Amino acid sequence: MISSVDNRKMSFFDHLTELRQRILWSVAAVGLGFAATIAFTDRIIKFLARPLAAKLAFLTPTEAFWVNMKVAMIAGLFLALPVVLYQIWAFISPGLLPTERRYALPFVILGTVFFAIGVTFALWVVIPFAIQFLVGFGERQGLLPVISVGSYVDFVLKFTLAFGMVFELPLAITLAARMGIVTPQFLSRHRKYAILINFVLAAILTPTPDILNQFLMAGPLCLLYELGILSARFFGRASGTAAPTG
Repeated sequence: MISSVDNRKMSFFDHLTELRQRILWSVAAVGLGFAATIAFTDRIIKFLARPLAAKLAFLTPTEAFWVNMKVAMIAGLFLALPVVLYQIWAFISPGLLPTERRYALPFVILGTVFFAIGVTFALWVVIPFAIQFLVGFGERQGLLPVISVGSYVDFVLKFTLAFGMVFELPLAITLAARMGIVTPQFLSRHRKYAILINFVLAAILTPTPDILNQFLMAGPLCLLYELGILSARFFGRASGTAAPTG
């Protein structure tokens, strides 16, 4: 618990014990989310497949089963996200000033909201565009789309998780500024390097090599970086305030 580590310096093994506890709570929350969504995986898969005109197929006897398990696990992670974010905050809170620990609730709420925005942007904007472009490209080559449910769901989930994570960038920057790790001036001064890194990340995170989908991720990343700078200016650590070392 947070109270167990307050007001005392933690050793390396204390940190490991605390990390193990936070991971166990997070895994338990995801497990409960998995149990709550397993009965709805068929509806979730139908929703994910809505941009695709072709009918999905399964190529091995076990493919459909494992796809349903994977969808339930990721959906469970989405449901458990507030708990996971709280466990992250609880782990890093001993390194913050007592006055900064009151940001726990905003961190959890904003982290969940930003992740949901990223997921929504992926599901309603990026993925339909990517599917139409990629499948249409194959059809213009005279090819018949026969897409397995496993490969399609993997494609969609990778996109969705990637956008959910990158939309946490403003929150991560603000948190780093509150902890005194970065400053708005440092972020502004190294903007050109951040843009380059954003495009590299977009190339790594997007599951397709085409440049259009990479731009669809790199563009929001650059905007989110700028939003993070603005947030760091308003909510970052006041200049001259040292980060706690306990």
